[in-house]
Amino acid sequence: MFGFEKLTVWRKAVDWADAVYDATAGFPADERFGLTNQMRRASVSVSSNIAEGSGRGSSKDFIRFIGIAYGSLMEVASQLHIARRRGFLTEERFESLYAEAEELARMLSGLRRSLSAS
Repeated sequence: MFGFEKLTVWRKAVDWADAVYDATAGFPADERFGLTNQMRRASVSVSSNIAEGSGRGSSKDFIRFIGIAYGSLMEVASQLHIARRRGFLTEERFESLYAEAEELARMLSGLRRSLSAS
């Protein structure tokens, strides 16, 4: 088992990416290369950057990758609003994904603070 696999934030990020994939499966076909692709790629980027950062040789590098993961999370948070406004997401689905994004944001911030303190 790799070190990142022990991180709760990484596991939650993988679960969230699964939920984004599920939510975007119902988007219109003409969004396949637009919003669907952007949201999926950015959601996967969250857990990928946590994993990559954990494999770097220093806390400074890990912190940088946590920042990139956070940026990808914010990207999807913005895209959730657009998807809801376009009628691609129900209010319930939007609220669920957005709440999970808020939790991930808190967890990433906590990990960043923890790494900075060490």
